[in-house]
Amino acid sequence: MIDHVYITVSDLGRASAFYLAALKPLGWREIGFYESDTPGVPNLFGLCDRVYGSGEAIGASIWLRERQPGETGLYLGLAADSLDEVDATHFAALAAGGQDDGGAGPRPHFGPGYYAANVIDLDGNRLEIVNKAVNPKRPG
Repeated sequence: MIDHVYITVSDLGRASAFYLAALKPLGWREIGFYESDTPGVPNLFGLCDRVYGSGEAIGASIWLRERQPGETGLYLGLAADSLDEVDATHFAALAAGGQDDGGAGPRPHFGPGYYAANVIDLDGNRLEIVNKAVNPKRPG
């Protein structure tokens, strides 16, 4: 399941206004602005779907981030059902030729119970495998 996507934009203010207006009919809303003080983690503007954070289902989010010089590609967050799945996926991605972009472990700067691993694929796209304690367990 897709948990979140980062979209790199040239102007965070302009892009956030666009996405808020464009996705409002789908029930998407603002999560807020995340001002980072963590090295390597950019400032972000977040939007989320109707169920995000409700505890009823795993919600999806889009995070807008200002494009850095030379930056291209996609950043995709994929939901894992357990910490073991995060670890196993990270290991498998590295074994398949991916590059480590942040080993498996807690990410307390994103919230309590946020555990993730980051990998860069063969074309420079970034993947985050994440398990969030706030997400309900998926059936079966």
